[in-house]
Amino acid sequence: MQRYFVKQRAIDNRFMIDGDDRHHIIKVMRMEIGDKIICVEPEGQAAVCEIAKITDEQVVADVVQWKDEKSELPILISIASGLPKGDKLEWIIQKGTELGACEFIPFAARRSVVKWDDKKAGKKVERWQKIAKEAAEQSHRGIVPEIISPMDFKALIERSKNFHYKLVAFEEESRSGETSIFSATLQKMKPGESLLIVFGPEGGLADEEVHVLQENDFALCGLGPRILRTETAPLYALAAISYHFELMRR
Repeated sequence: MQRYFVKQRAIDNRFMIDGDDRHHIIKVMRMEIGDKIICVEPEGQAAVCEIAKITDEQVVADVVQWKDEKSELPILISIASGLPKGDKLEWIIQKGTELGACEFIPFAARRSVVKWDDKKAGKKVERWQKIAKEAAEQSHRGIVPEIISPMDFKALIERSKNFHYKLVAFEEESRSGETSIFSATLQKMKPGESLLIVFGPEGGLADEEVHVLQENDFALCGLGPRILRTETAPLYALAAISYHFELMRR
């Protein structure tokens, strides 16, 4: 059943769907009155709905049954990625959304080849947000992760002060055989707490960036004995987090 994240809560058990989602329902899915969809409120509550009316401006869907879903990780994971080349960030956002991340923070690292253009920022972030929304719908998430507009390294440090736990995936730690920091951090975390994990771009983080992160309470951690690409490492971490919190404890 197709899922849609609606902009407003249901009023009298009725959803009003407009914009791109209305177009998708009518033109792409070719749905008609009587067809069923799943609508998700901004707070994450989902309901099976039946299309009751289709107009030139909106689709009206009546709630048939509210669903009791638990598809979110018990902790809040934010992924900070040093701006990578090509479409790698789109891949990280799409797959990271499927794996449960709640926020993505692109940042300009010293070794980032990509130079951020503020003039194109709005369209880029809009595209990334759309990718996250579609991935959240496909994977039956309760929320759509937020895509933060790319920032510089100093702004990332400032933003990091809002998190309970902070880690840096650092390849030198993997090479030296460190295996405990990542696991130990997950062991300490309680439901509702937040974790920010920083990943470098191609070429990794510069030594001075690592030192600044450590000075601001980030712990360095390895992600196993193999060196992972910048687009692979966040997915490895999210998969490990899911295993720890959602599979190992059942």
